[in-house]
Amino acid sequence: MPNQNLDAIREAYEKRDLEALDAFAKPVFRTINTKKSFRSALMLSANNFKHLLKIPSLEADCIMLNLEDGVSPQDKPFALALCAIFLTLYRECDKKLVVRVNALDEGGFDEIAYLNQFMPDAIRVPKIKDASEVKRVLALLHDEIELHLSIETAEAWHNLHSLRVESRVTTFYLGILDLFADMKLSHDLIQRSNPTMLYMLSHFLISCKSMRVKPVSFVYQEYKNLEEFRNWVTLERSMGFDAKGCISPDQVKIANELFVDKAEELKRAEVIVKLFEMHRDEGITGFVDEEYGFIDEPIYKGALAILNR
Repeated sequence: MPNQNLDAIREAYEKRDLEALDAFAKPVFRTINTKKSFRSALMLSANNFKHLLKIPSLEADCIMLNLEDGVSPQDKPFALALCAIFLTLYRECDKKLVVRVNALDEGGFDEIAYLNQFMPDAIRVPKIKDASEVKRVLALLHDEIELHLSIETAEAWHNLHSLRVESRVTTFYLGILDLFADMKLSHDLIQRSNPTMLYMLSHFLISCKSMRVKPVSFVYQEYKNLEEFRNWVTLERSMGFDAKGCISPDQVKIANELFVDKAEELKRAEVIVKLFEMHRDEGITGFVDEEYGFIDEPIYKGALAILNR
């Protein structure tokens, strides 16, 4: 997108001109990033223009474009428009772009219908309760877009094993604060040594793995306490987790560092190098692999660096 368009978009947002913003949101065919191997899912408020511009430079494997918590009711229409605009800007992205919509009874269905035109890699639905809700979302959602679910209600926990109603449901996120609150459990229980907390993590992990769903562990809210965040990731890695929700770039660095399987990383790099060089010989330097997602020259160079390290 030309710089003058970005300037015009910024001006429209700062003037709170929703009609002008909507005019920049043109339906587009995106190259869907299908990779399942992300380690860090970084939350970005979709109403923060400066943060949206930084997406290409962020180290997170997955970017969560958030329309829900942290976006005021007055700002939600602007966040939705900006989300659509930036999806058109990043038509191919090595990061998985997931949109967290609002709860289904708070505008979520309308947001999903609108976002179908802009082809995010996945839609994340909060406060899901049961399989019937999942089926209603899938009936509306574009066939190529994955469905991710937040497990943060007592009903969702009770119905956990029935929520993967088809293969497009690929990822569950543990929303521990909302889940504990809904179960009338104190947040003081969220300690690494607490048996209830360890049970919740174990049950969530094993349930997801048994359904062939990717489990993403909860967001640790004290973003300045990186030592404790590292302790949580170390524990979760020892249990079998390979991904965690993050709310800061520093958290992303720790998650990416600790969730790396060195042997798997080398194998992945070798495959990416072979795939890129094979496609390059045919004059193709940007393509989508079913397992590793979008691959282009920067991804190829990164893989070479891993092999040479």
